[in-house]
Amino acid sequence: MMRKLMTSFFLAYIALFIYPANLKPSSVAAALSIGNETDRLALLAFKDRIIQDPLNLTASWNTSIHFCKWQGVSCSTRHPGRVTLLDLQGKKLTGSLPPHLGNLSFLRGINLENNDFQGIIPQEFGRLTQLRYLNLSSNAFQGEIPTNLSYCMDIQVIRLAYNNLVGKIPEELSSLSTNKLKGFFVSVNGLTGSIPRWLGNASSLLHLRMSRNYFQGTIPSELGRLLNLESFQIGTNNLSGEVPPSIYNISSLLLLGLAGNQFYGKFPQDIGFTLPNLFGLYVSHNQFTGHLPISLSNASGLRDVNFGFCNFTGTMPTNLGSLNGLENLSVAENQLETDEAEGFSFLTSLTNCSNLQVLELGSNRFKGALPASLANFSTSLQWLSIGANQISGSIPEGVKNLVGLTRLRIFMNSISGEIPEGIGKLERLEEIYLSNNRISGAVPETIGNITKLRRLYLYTNNLSGNIPPSLGECKQLEVLHLFGNNLTGFIPKEVVSLSTIFSFSLAQNSLTGPLPVEVGNMRNLVLLNVLSNGLSGEIPSTLSKCIMLESLRLRDNLFGGRIPLALSALKSLHFLDLSRNNLSGQIPTYLQNFTLLQSLNLSFNNLDGEVPHEGVFRNISAFSIVGNKKLCGGIKSLGLPSCQIAVTKKRGTTLAIKIAIPVAISCLVLLAFLLGCLCRNKRPKSSPSIMLPTDEQFKQVSYSELVQATNQFSPANLIGEGHFGFVYKGVLGSEAMAVAVKVLKLREKGAAKSFTSECNALRNIRHRNLVKIITTCSSIDSKGEDFKALIFEFMPNGSLEEWLHKSEGDQIEHLRSLSLTQRLSIAIDMASALEYLHHQCQAAIVHGDLKPSNILLGHDMTARVGDFGLATFLTDSLLTISQTSSAGIRGTVGYIAPEYGMGSKPSIQGDVYSFGILLMEMFTGRRPTDTMFEDGRNLHHFTKTALPERVMEIAEPSLLSEVGGDDDYTTAREGKIKECLVAVLTIGVSCSMQSPGERMSMRDVVAELCRTRTKNFAH
Repeated sequence: MMRKLMTSFFLAYIALFIYPANLKPSSVAAALSIGNETDRLALLAFKDRIIQDPLNLTASWNTSIHFCKWQGVSCSTRHPGRVTLLDLQGKKLTGSLPPHLGNLSFLRGINLENNDFQGIIPQEFGRLTQLRYLNLSSNAFQGEIPTNLSYCMDIQVIRLAYNNLVGKIPEELSSLSTNKLKGFFVSVNGLTGSIPRWLGNASSLLHLRMSRNYFQGTIPSELGRLLNLESFQIGTNNLSGEVPPSIYNISSLLLLGLAGNQFYGKFPQDIGFTLPNLFGLYVSHNQFTGHLPISLSNASGLRDVNFGFCNFTGTMPTNLGSLNGLENLSVAENQLETDEAEGFSFLTSLTNCSNLQVLELGSNRFKGALPASLANFSTSLQWLSIGANQISGSIPEGVKNLVGLTRLRIFMNSISGEIPEGIGKLERLEEIYLSNNRISGAVPETIGNITKLRRLYLYTNNLSGNIPPSLGECKQLEVLHLFGNNLTGFIPKEVVSLSTIFSFSLAQNSLTGPLPVEVGNMRNLVLLNVLSNGLSGEIPSTLSKCIMLESLRLRDNLFGGRIPLALSALKSLHFLDLSRNNLSGQIPTYLQNFTLLQSLNLSFNNLDGEVPHEGVFRNISAFSIVGNKKLCGGIKSLGLPSCQIAVTKKRGTTLAIKIAIPVAISCLVLLAFLLGCLCRNKRPKSSPSIMLPTDEQFKQVSYSELVQATNQFSPANLIGEGHFGFVYKGVLGSEAMAVAVKVLKLREKGAAKSFTSECNALRNIRHRNLVKIITTCSSIDSKGEDFKALIFEFMPNGSLEEWLHKSEGDQIEHLRSLSLTQRLSIAIDMASALEYLHHQCQAAIVHGDLKPSNILLGHDMTARVGDFGLATFLTDSLLTISQTSSAGIRGTVGYIAPEYGMGSKPSIQGDVYSFGILLMEMFTGRRPTDTMFEDGRNLHHFTKTALPERVMEIAEPSLLSEVGGDDDYTTAREGKIKECLVAVLTIGVSCSMQSPGERMSMRDVVAELCRTRTKNFAH
C-alpha cells in the first residue's frame, strides 16, 4: 500500500511540471488518469527494439509529448491513458517485438504490416485479451505461430502472411471464439502439417487464405460448414485428394483458389449454380478431369478463370460470352477440342466480353480455321495465345483491329496463307510468335511500324522474298528468328545494326552476299546463326565487337579467306561452327585459349598447317577438322602426319640466333637492374615501400609518367569517381599497356587509410576474380602536394553498374544488356572472389563495399572484384576485428548490412549480405534504393514474396525472352528459366537475411550457384 501511495505522489508531482499551473485540481486529476505508466513503458520497450527508423517516426516518442499522441498510437476515450491501437503500417521499421507489448491490456488492434520486423512473435501476446485485430503481414517474423494467441478470445482477424513462419498451425487456436473469427491469413510462409479441421467450426469466417506454404494431406470436409466464407485460397501447397463436394456448395464464395496442388477427380458441372457469386476461380496445375462446366455463365461476376495445366477434355462452353466482366481466361495445356458442328463458335461468343485482356488457348487439340469474328474482340485484348494446336486456314485480315495486343501467339499449327499487311497497325505488339506453320509470301514491310516489338519468331514456315530493311526501325528488337524459310537476297545492314538484338538466326534460307560489317553493332549478341545459306566474302572482323557471343554458326556457306585474327576477342564462345565453307590459312592458335568453348567445327574447308594441341583441341570429341587435307600435327588420336620444319636459314644463322638470344636477355636483365637502382635512389623519402601481389616486384611509376599516360589527367580520360578517388584510363610505358589509374583524394578524411588498406589487401592475394594491381605511385605532384595512386589492369568492359542500369542520356539502342548465363557466370565470379577472401587467405579479408560499380568486367566478361579501400583483415578463427580502415558505417546505402548501422564490426557476414542484395539486383533489374521500395518494402521482401510462383513477374524483362539455339520459346524453356531464377534469387534472399547467423557462407553460395549453372545450362 505504501508503494502505491508513493507512486501516486510521484505522478502528482510530475504532473505539476508537465501541465500548466493554471489548471484546476480536477484537470490535474484527469491528467493523472491519462498517464498510465505500464502502457508508456511497454511502448518505450518497443521503441528500444527498433534498430532502423529511416522516417524518424519514433523521434516523437519522448517525454515532451504524451504517449497517447505519439505517432501510430491511439488511446481509449473511455479509459484515458490506455492504448487501444498500435498502427505503424508501412513505416520502414526494422527490429523485433518485445514481450512488454503483452502489457498493453486494453489493446484492440496491432497493425505492423509492411515493415522489416524479425524474430519470434511473443507468446505474451496471449495476455492481450481485448485484441480484435492482429496484422503482422509482410515482415520477416520467424519461428512458430504462438500458441498463446488462443487466449485472445475476442480476436476477429489474424494476418500473418508473407513472413518466414514455420511449423504447424497450433491446435490450441481451436479454442478461439468460433463466432468471432472472420479472417485468417497465413499465405506465403513455411508452414507445414495439415489444414486444421477445427477451422470448420469458425462459423463467422469470411476469409481463409493459406496459399504458398507446405501443407499436406486433403481438404477437411468440415470446411464445407463455413457458409459465410468469401475467399478460400490454398494454392501452391502439397495438398492432394479430391476436393470435398461441400466446398463447392459455399454459395457466398467470391474467390476459390486451388491451383498448384495435386487435386484430382472430375470438376463439378454445376459450379456456376452452387457458387453464383464467384469472381475469381483458379484451379490450374492440378489433375482435374472431365469437361469444363457449362454452368460457368451463371456466375455472372466472374473476372478471372484459370483451368490451365490440367486434364480437361471435351469442348469449350459456347456461352462464356455472357460473362461481361471477364478479364482473364486460360485453358492452356489441356486436351480440349473443337466440336465439328460448332467449330470456333466459342471464340465468337467471347468477343462479347468487352473487358477481356488475356485469352490463353494454347497446347490443346483445337482444329479448324480461325473465324473472321476474331477481329471483333475488344481493343482491351492484350494477350492472344492459340499456339500448339491443330488450327488451319489463314490469319484473318481483321486481326489488324486488335490494336491493344501486346503478345500474339499462333505458333505450331497448320496456318497457311500470308501474314496480313495490316499487322503493322498493331503498334503495341511486343511479341509475335507465328513459327512452325505453313505461312508463305513475304515478311510484311509494315512490321517495321511496330516500334515496340521485342521478339519476332517466324521460323519454320514457307516465307519467301527479301528480309525487309524496315525491321531496322524496331529499335527494341531482341530476338529475330527467321530460319527455316525460303528467304533470298542480302542481309539488310539496317537489321544487323540493331544493338538490342541478342538472338539472331537466319539459318536454312537462300540468302546471298556478304555478312554485313555492320554486324559489329550488335554488341549484345549472344547467338548468331546463318548456317545453310549462300553467303560469301570474308568473315567480317567487326564480329570482334560482339564480345558476348556464345554461339556463332556460319556453317554451309561460301565464306572464304582466313579466319580473322580479330575474332580472338570472342572469348565467351561456347559453340563455333565454320564448317563447309572455303576458308583457308592456318587454324588460329587463339582458339585453344577459349576456355568456354565446348564445340568447334572447322571441317570441310581448305585449312592448312599445324593443328593446335591445347584447350578444346585436347578433346577429340569436342572439335572436328575432317575434310581439310593439308593439316598436320595435333593430338595423336587425330592420326595426322607430323609437321616438317622447313629449314630456311643457314646453320650459321641458327647458331648466331642461339647465341644472340641469351646475350640479349642478359643485357636486358642488367639494364633493368641498373634502372631499378637509379629509381630507388631518386625515390622521394616519403614514399613507402609497397609490396605488390606479384612474383616480380615492378618499380613504382613516377608522377610524370602518370601525367603522360593519362594525358595530364584529362577529363576525357576520366572513367569513374568514388568517395576516395578518381579513376582515369591511361596508356603506360613503351609497351603501351592499357591501365586504370586510381588517384586518391588525399584531402578526403580516410583517403590515406583507404590507400594503405587497399595496398595491404592486394599485397599477398591473387585470384582470377580479383582486380589485378600492377604498381603504385607515392610521390609529389606539380603543386608540391602529396600524391598517391594505384595502377590497375584496365578492364575494357567497364563496371557491372554500366551493364545493369541505363545512365542518364543513354539511348535505348545503345543500352547494353546481359544474358541469363552471363549474369550467372558473373555471380559465380563474384562469389568465388569472396569465398577466396573469406576462407582461403591467411587472414580472412572483409571487402566492405560490394556494389555494382566495384565489379569490373574484362574483355571476356570475366568479373573481377575491385576497390579494397574499406577492406579489413580478420585474425583468429572467431573472425574478430584486428584492423579498421574507416570509422562509422561502412559501405554504400542499400548494400550495407543492417548490423553495421547498430555499430557492429566488419564481418564476412556483412559481405554476404551485400552480395545477396547485389545478386537480387542483377536478376530483377531493381536497385535496392529504387523508389518503389517505400512503405516498409525493400528488395529482400520484394524478391522473397515473389518466390517461387511469381518469380517471372519480378525478373529483369530481357531474361524472359532468352532462347537457346533454334528451338521455339516453349513452355519447357520458360520452365527452365524459371527454375534457374528461383534457385538464384533464393540464394540472394538467404544471403540478405536480417540476422547475420542465418546467412549462407560463400562456400555454400559458390557450390549452389555452380550447381544451378550445371543443371540448367550444361550442354
